[in-house]
Amino acid sequence: MADVNRGNRPLSPHLQVYRPQLTSISSILTRITGNALLLGALLVVWWFLAAATSEAYFDTANAVLTSWFGDLVMLGSVWAIWYHTLAGVRHLIWDEAKMLQMDQAEMLGWAVIIGSVVLTLFTIIVV
Repeated sequence: MADVNRGNRPLSPHLQVYRPQLTSISSILTRITGNALLLGALLVVWWFLAAATSEAYFDTANAVLTSWFGDLVMLGSVWAIWYHTLAGVRHLIWDEAKMLQMDQAEMLGWAVIIGSVVLTLFTIIVV
């Protein structure tokens, strides 16, 4: 039987109604950082291949990686690797069926965000 009200109903969950939670945003961010790490790794591989090819080609690749853009990409990669690692630890905790209550899951989300920023700053200062 045809549903006569099908065209009048909003999509669910609709973006005007749905309020994103920290857990959903951090899940999406985990996927984004995983893909971003691949792009950062490709830049490093390009730099190594250029070093193995010729001095002129290495100078070009090195100029890109040591420019403000390269510094920004590498800084983002350091943050992404810390975020992605901590989010993976959070998922390992959830795989053990621990800290699944909403308040605990939100606390873990904030721990991942704050921890990744702190560890990134620590990495920059120490290294």
